[in-house]
Amino acid sequence: MNLHWAWQPEMQDLFRQLDQELWDATNHNPVAFLKQMPEAEIERRGGEAYLNTRVLYLHRRLNEYMSSPGLLGGIPAGPLNKVPVAYFSAEFGIHECLPIYSGGLGILAGDHLKASSDMGIPLVGVGLLYANGYFHQWVDKEGRQQERYEANVIETLPVKPALTPSGDIVRFTIESAGQPLHVKVWQVQVGRVRLFLMDTDVPENNEEDRRLTDRLYGGDHEKRLRQEIVLGVGGLRALRLAGIRPTVMHLNEGHCGFAVMERARERMEEDGLSFHQAWISTIRQTCFTTHTPVPAGHDRFGSDLMDKHLGWMREKLHLDHVGFMGLGRVNVMDEGETFCMTVLCLKGSSKHNAVSNLHGKVSRDMWQGLWPGRPVDEIPIGHVTNGVHLGTWMAPVLVRLFEKELGRDWENNLAMDPSLMKGIQGLHDGELWETHVLLKRNMIQAVREHLTRSNRRRNEEPGDLAKVLDPAKLTIGFSRRFATYKRATLLLDDIERLKKMVNDKARPVQFIFAGKAHPADEPGKKLIQQLFNLSRTPDFFGKLVFVEDYDIGVSRFLVQGVDVWLNNPERPLEACGTSGMKVSMNGNLNLSILDGWWDEAYDGQNGFAIGNTMPHLDGAIQRGRDAASLMQILDSEVVPTFYDRGTDGIPRHWVKLMKHALESLVWRYSAARQVKDYMEKAYLPVAGAVSCEL
Repeated sequence: MNLHWAWQPEMQDLFRQLDQELWDATNHNPVAFLKQMPEAEIERRGGEAYLNTRVLYLHRRLNEYMSSPGLLGGIPAGPLNKVPVAYFSAEFGIHECLPIYSGGLGILAGDHLKASSDMGIPLVGVGLLYANGYFHQWVDKEGRQQERYEANVIETLPVKPALTPSGDIVRFTIESAGQPLHVKVWQVQVGRVRLFLMDTDVPENNEEDRRLTDRLYGGDHEKRLRQEIVLGVGGLRALRLAGIRPTVMHLNEGHCGFAVMERARERMEEDGLSFHQAWISTIRQTCFTTHTPVPAGHDRFGSDLMDKHLGWMREKLHLDHVGFMGLGRVNVMDEGETFCMTVLCLKGSSKHNAVSNLHGKVSRDMWQGLWPGRPVDEIPIGHVTNGVHLGTWMAPVLVRLFEKELGRDWENNLAMDPSLMKGIQGLHDGELWETHVLLKRNMIQAVREHLTRSNRRRNEEPGDLAKVLDPAKLTIGFSRRFATYKRATLLLDDIERLKKMVNDKARPVQFIFAGKAHPADEPGKKLIQQLFNLSRTPDFFGKLVFVEDYDIGVSRFLVQGVDVWLNNPERPLEACGTSGMKVSMNGNLNLSILDGWWDEAYDGQNGFAIGNTMPHLDGAIQRGRDAASLMQILDSEVVPTFYDRGTDGIPRHWVKLMKHALESLVWRYSAARQVKDYMEKAYLPVAGAVSCEL
């Protein structure tokens, strides 16, 4: 019931050794696993494998972890040690068995909780428990994405009811369109961190309200607005009932913005403050992270919906219609402007940040209108570049290999001494390469198993899957959301050249694609269809594959096993991108447009860059240039370097690039560094301001 096991491979191995097939069938969920496996069978198999001693050892490890203060020892956290940070997010990707995430934003939030737990940063998470989560993807015989929603069975999830200090289950109501909306709260333990999840699927609600929290990013604008009211307003109420009054609120994207309204309302009612006084107090208490680099990606709601579902809040804040709507408008008096959640968060916070250096520049340009008269370089939106959780994404076999050069406790020591990664240069080239080849073989085997299951779902013959992918070939992966700006099919712009590349006898290249398109994104679905149908043609069969139902589990084996990770979005539309960071954690190389994190990470020796930083104003011309640059770099740099082998079969220069990627990127793009930056740049300054005010 403590998801600490999600980043402890030894704990997961216990279940694999009991029953590998059942472990996979339950989506690596210990709760579901133990409910399905008879106790007598657990005792029998556990005895055969001598697991009892290991169970006791790992139980002691967990207790030691929970009773210790974390890597930072609690000392630098200052006032946060008394009252924690409340981290709000619409999705949390902690593990594949808890499907309350869709992609990068949620996985980032999950990694944030894990790293905060490891570092000992006092923090609680706030989100929603989706009855059906995000959709499962399958592709039909014509290559069209189909969506399947599966109900989450609460009894088989690692969640339990959240309790008040007196031991009662946390429940409350929110007014919605003049009617009470009933909310129940669940708790997930993520190491030392608690995550509170709101749920409207309770008997007191009507059928429509029970379905309010059924799907992530599902439904129309009205449903989206109501979900965000439950997240922001309800989230703060849930914490209060659980006995938590956060010093700092961290809003992870605009979905959480209504928390600032609820906090201002609290101050007005509890302390007799005017709206202006309560709003200033709330601003000082709040920090906000924006993730979206395009105006169309920010949630906006019309005044009719705002009046219908938040008219009661406007009255509580003692605001007229213009003043209330103005909280979410750039131009307060413009009656034609809708209510923007990002504007609400920017106006309602004192610390604002983007998620990469380049994204910071884009965000300052985008929101300059909120600070009229200020030069764009003085717009107060900084950046904290995203990071990924090392314990979750680095392959365990690689962790053990590094212990030889960096010491047994190197992961924990790295958090305090980033220079430790210099020791990776002493690692034997052959050992590093052999470890990579092992991970690559494991990945290919996992891909073949996925393809087998996919063929069965389509009632197709499995085919000769032994011919699908070859561990000896250069393998390039592309796995992310299939939004059109990410340009998944850029490679296909020169299909004849690509055909020659995958069928080259001496230096062949093979490709693995995975990812979901939003159910309403028809252009994104067409990209999937194009790739899927191409993968079934004679020239590309077994050399270009599409893996269905992308999730954390699929991502894990892909980022650990590929040789190269491809990323070719339209610059500068990738706010950050974290999948490439996960690849770097495993010593594998990125081939990417200089966008998001790669724009600041690439140094000429830790991977490969597509194009340059001077995009053409004509998108079609820029696409042509990027496609040509991609093929040219593959032909002249990536492919020759990979196949340049010595007599021992080791690509020495390639391994040199791998080592430099590990040395230059692991700490810099780790979630430990990220949460440490947030503590120093946002949490402690905000907590200090609140303490001074109180």
